Amino acid sequence: MKNKKLSWLAMFIALSAAGASIKLPAVIGSVALDSLPALVAAGLLGGPAGAAVGGIGHLLSAIIAGMPLGPFHFLIAGEMALLVFLFGVLYRNDKRWSAVLLFIIGNSFAAPLPFIMLMGKSFYLAIVPSLLIGSVLNTVFAYAVLPRIARMLGPVLPFSRQA
Repeated sequence: MKNKKLSWLAMFIALSAAGASIKLPAVIGSVALDSLPALVAAGLLGGPAGAAVGGIGHLLSAIIAGMPLGPFHFLIAGEMALLVFLFGVLYRNDKRWSAVLLFIIGNSFAAPLPFIMLMGKSFYLAIVPSLLIGSVLNTVFAYAVLPRIARMLGPVLPFSRQA
């Protein structure tokens, strides 16, 4: 059972790497579709698995973009892991709209708040629109495919609650 879950986790990390290559227009190049597989993993495998995919996925996206914010990407990866974890907890407890709203608002407006102190208000105002678009795309796609994937893979994922 543990090997199966680990295999699914590796697959979602690989999908996150692929999503990290699909960049969205932004002030920095790390805004991408890397959190879509993380949100799906959180819905299917649980918050901790989704958090791992989300954190690693962001770091892969940052590396592909050339690490424009340097070590600050580790802070962002931690924020991403927390947000995906919370999404998974809410989603799996049938609070799906709350999960969607929390992730979009958290990733778009709350996560970049530390950068007001680190890089100034202008950076925050410049990054929020692209983060909002990216968050909406990642979350809406995940919300749309999660129930279908859960139904399709239900017998294959015995360790997962039906999403």
